[in-house]
Amino acid sequence: MDFKDYYKVLGVARDASDDEIKKAFRKGARKYHPDINSDAESEAKFKDVNEAYEVLKDPERRAAYDQLGQEPPQGQGRYQPPPGWDSGFSFSEGGPESDEGFSDFFESLFRRGAGPSGGMGGMGMGGGRGADSHGRIEISIEDAYRGADRTLSLRSPVVGPNGTVTMQDRKLSVHVPKGVSQGQHIRLAGQGAPGAQGAGDLFLEVAFAPHPIYRPDGRDLYLDLPITPWEAALGGQVVMPTPGGKVDLRIPKNARSGQKMRLKGKGLPGKPPGNIYATLKIVNPKVETEEARAFFEKMAKEMAFDPRVGLGGK
Repeated sequence: MDFKDYYKVLGVARDASDDEIKKAFRKGARKYHPDINSDAESEAKFKDVNEAYEVLKDPERRAAYDQLGQEPPQGQGRYQPPPGWDSGFSFSEGGPESDEGFSDFFESLFRRGAGPSGGMGGMGMGGGRGADSHGRIEISIEDAYRGADRTLSLRSPVVGPNGTVTMQDRKLSVHVPKGVSQGQHIRLAGQGAPGAQGAGDLFLEVAFAPHPIYRPDGRDLYLDLPITPWEAALGGQVVMPTPGGKVDLRIPKNARSGQKMRLKGKGLPGKPPGNIYATLKIVNPKVETEEARAFFEKMAKEMAFDPRVGLGGK
C-alpha cells in the first residue's frame, strides 16, 4: 500500500493544533467538493481531505499515526508499517461516518477487523512492549563541550485504567553528555509509546543551533579569524576564542587572507577529539584621522607592492 501523508494533504504542520486542522479541512472540503469543483481530480482530492481529517481530528488515531513517522524514501517498495507501531492503542468501533472512498492505507491501519495485513483487528493494547518514539533536541555547540541538562515539554499518548488513550503534556529531564555530536541519538529508556509489557524507548536526535562564530562538520569546527594587516605581515601571537576557552594562536609571517590554521584536538571532545580550523581574514582599519591617512600614504610610497601583478595588463 502507498503511504498517506495526512498532514501534507491538509497543508498543516505536524504540530498543528486541533483548530488549525479543522480550519484546513473546511478549506480543502470547500475547494474540492464535487458540487463546486468539476475538475477531474477534485473528487479524489476531496476524498483525501476527508480521510486525512478523519485521522487527524481523533486524538487516538493521530497519536498512533504520528508513531509511524514520515514517508519512507522513494525506491524502497510499497509501504509497510513497522512492527508494534500500534501498541498501546485501542480504536473505537465507530470509524468514519462514510465507509466509501477510504484508501487501503487507512483501512489496514485503523479499521477493526482489518485482518493480518497490519490493521488493528481488535488488538487493543497488544501483547508486547510499546513502540520506540523519535524526536529532536537542539543544543548549543558549547553544550557539546561541557555537557548540559535540559527539560523538554512533550505531548504524548497515555493509556488509562480502562484502556482508553488520552494526550497528556509532561516534562522530561534530559542529560546531554559531554562530547555529543550532531546527528547522534540520545536514548531515554522507557519514555516511548506505552505497551502492555512496558513502554518503548525515546530516541532524541541531536542538532546544533546555528552559531554566530563556529560551523560544525562532524567533530571539527570551522571559523573565520579576523587579523590586522600588520599581524599578517609580521606574524606573532593572537588570542582566539574556542568553545573550550581562549587559546593563543601563532600567525606566521606574511600570512595571507584565506590561509587555514589548524588547532589539533581543540574541536568537539571525543576519541579522538576533533580539530578547529581557523581561516584567516585580513581586516583593514578605517582611516578616520589625518595621522592614519598619512601613515597609509607613506606605506603606499615606500612599499613597492602591487597585488594585481598576476592579472596581466601593464
